Amino acid sequence: MVKKETIKGRVVSNKMDKTVVVAVDTFSRHPLYKKAMRRVRKYMAHDEGNACNVGDTVEIIEVRPLSRRKRWCVVTRVEGQGGGVVLDEGGEQ
Repeated sequence: MVKKETIKGRVVSNKMDKTVVVAVDTFSRHPLYKKAMRRVRKYMAHDEGNACNVGDTVEIIEVRPLSRRKRWCVVTRVEGQGGGVVLDEGGEQ
């Protein structure tokens, strides 16, 4: 069985039904100038119970394609209102 990737990020939008947009920050150094660069990548993630709010830190996991842009699912809410709540993975194992 292939191990699925999990990443942590911050919820930046929860306006859609059962979907949140999660921004993941990565830091790296420029290859020539050695300046620290911050890159932000946004992922659409499935949130079955609409439990996540803007500003929450969540952990997301890779899943099968759920729609055109959704390939991630919220596993747990790390920080935020009622932190540490385990959320439904949408039937994925």
